[in-house]
Amino acid sequence: MVVNYDRLFSTRSKNLKSSEIRELLKLTQSPGFISLAGGLPNPEAFPIDIIHECIEKVFKTNIQNALQYGTTEGLPLLRNVLAQRMRERKGIDCELHDILITSGAQQALSFVAFNLLDPGDTYITSAPTYLGALQAFHAYQGNCECIPMNDEGIDIESLRRNLKRLHRTGITPKFLYAVATFQNPSGESISLEHRKELLEIASEYDFVIIEDDPYGELVFEGEALPSIKSMDTKGRVIYIGTFSKVLAPGFRLAWIIGSEEVINRFSLTKQSADLCSNMFVQYIAYEYIKGGYLDIQIKHIKQLYKHKRDVMIKALEEYFPKDAKWTVPGGGMFLWVTLPKNVNTRLMFKRAVAKQVAYVVGDAFYPDSS
Repeated sequence: MVVNYDRLFSTRSKNLKSSEIRELLKLTQSPGFISLAGGLPNPEAFPIDIIHECIEKVFKTNIQNALQYGTTEGLPLLRNVLAQRMRERKGIDCELHDILITSGAQQALSFVAFNLLDPGDTYITSAPTYLGALQAFHAYQGNCECIPMNDEGIDIESLRRNLKRLHRTGITPKFLYAVATFQNPSGESISLEHRKELLEIASEYDFVIIEDDPYGELVFEGEALPSIKSMDTKGRVIYIGTFSKVLAPGFRLAWIIGSEEVINRFSLTKQSADLCSNMFVQYIAYEYIKGGYLDIQIKHIKQLYKHKRDVMIKALEEYFPKDAKWTVPGGGMFLWVTLPKNVNTRLMFKRAVAKQVAYVVGDAFYPDSS
């Protein structure tokens, strides 16, 4: 008798959706394919020689510990240097015990959804927003309230109107999710004033802010905006950082900064998920930061991605319709193109793929694919 697994799969499992970008990555593995689709760091920028040097240090000093199980919260050595870096570079007041190491930022987002969302609970995002977050939150059957964006990031007035409407119906959102700096996919950043207002609104309506910050150190011009977490005095911000964009995504290494209550709860979740993150990789990351290599790498890739942005803007100006519009990000890895209404971007995508070029259609970054 053949097993009918569809009968056995849980309702939650059947609710999962495939990521449009993950599917595109399969397509773009073909030789000669030009991918503008995913936020993949340039492999030529990977610091292979330095990583090799760090691996040799781990073998000489900590190889037995690196090959053993570790604490769920993460390698204390790594959490200590991360806490110091967060204090010095981000202005975030944190210590070792405020940090949980995760197996990539996507796991951190999954922990957010697991711990904060029951089926039918409401959360808030900007529209558009990072589709990996939408995928994580959708898995736990949350209801998304989408707030449009403007040139200061999330539209604060629209947020207030929607919160008042929800409040009248007895709904209190659990959290607001934001890639506050050089957002994926738009490249836009939430202004300083709007960051302050978000904290005030979160306190007024009693929800928390999930600040996802993969690109905050990739600043091309001017000074970096302060993280929302650095202005948080009430424990209302859960901060997610990652090594994926500044070191290597294959490490699958990220971290959460939160209150003691949050870290304890999320650590229990991690115990049931994978016990601990890869200890060998954690030791490599520790040696990399301790050796001062991370700042050198960030300086290098900022120059690289700024050049790529400039080349892309020049190409858009030269080849795209005059009534097309696009963002000019001050950092990060993304820009957002708005084409005339008569252009069907999904049809255009099929034609682009036929020419071995891929991008992500904009509606993928909206919960309702609008």
